[in-house]
Amino acid sequence: MATIKCPNCEKEINENDKFCANCGYQIKNDTPKEERNNAVNVPQNKKNDKTVLKIILVIILVLGILNIIREFNNDSTSTNTLYDNSEITTNRTTTTTTETSSNDTTSDSTDSTTEQTTEATTTQESVSLSKQNALKRANSYLRASAFSYDGLVSQLEYEGFSTEDAKYGADNCGADWNEQALKKAKSYLNTMAFSYSGLVKQLEFEKFTSSQAKYGADNCGADWNEQAVKKAKSYLEIMAFSHSGLVEQLEYEGFTHDQAEYGVSQNGL
Repeated sequence: MATIKCPNCEKEINENDKFCANCGYQIKNDTPKEERNNAVNVPQNKKNDKTVLKIILVIILVLGILNIIREFNNDSTSTNTLYDNSEITTNRTTTTTTETSSNDTTSDSTDSTTEQTTEATTTQESVSLSKQNALKRANSYLRASAFSYDGLVSQLEYEGFSTEDAKYGADNCGADWNEQALKKAKSYLNTMAFSYSGLVKQLEFEKFTSSQAKYGADNCGADWNEQAVKKAKSYLEIMAFSHSGLVEQLEYEGFTHDQAEYGVSQNGL
């Protein structure tokens, strides 16, 4: 026997049943079979429509999510590009600043050297030829012998330089006058014997200052007892002396009494 679905609960029943055995719904048998089938199919069509609508909504939702993800990735790429461009711009700016600073430093150094050279040239050009010659002569004298400041000025004046030119030469020769006194003291001791005070007086005679003369005598390294021996010997080579007479002569030369006695006794007198 053929079956149909109850229009109310959709349970299968015999097509000839007047009531649904499940829900009690009255079946209108006078309704044409085709209409009854259509009536049965209407709920199924509505159910299919709902399913399709759900699928469409899910597809729309998925597409929306994919679109959001795509936009997010585009924004991230754009941000990274901007960041990279910013770094490039910063690096270019830093490089330009460094190069500019380096160029400025080189320029300043060159300018400073040029200024110093110009000043030196200008200074040399402003000095008269006579002063330049006095300076050259002063340096040549100092290479050959030791001089005090006043002694060098006097020597240059003796050579015909004016006092102004001679002082310019002595002022600019670069001499250390203490060292000049020391050199002069050693040169004297190489030729004859001196007592300490006698050497100081001799250096002062050469126009060294008292402090310069004492510096020379203090640092010449002389053994004053040995100087007394040499001086006593030089006197005995030219004349005869008694013990006391030679002691007095050495004391006159500036040796102390003990130094004089040492010098005389070492010569066998």
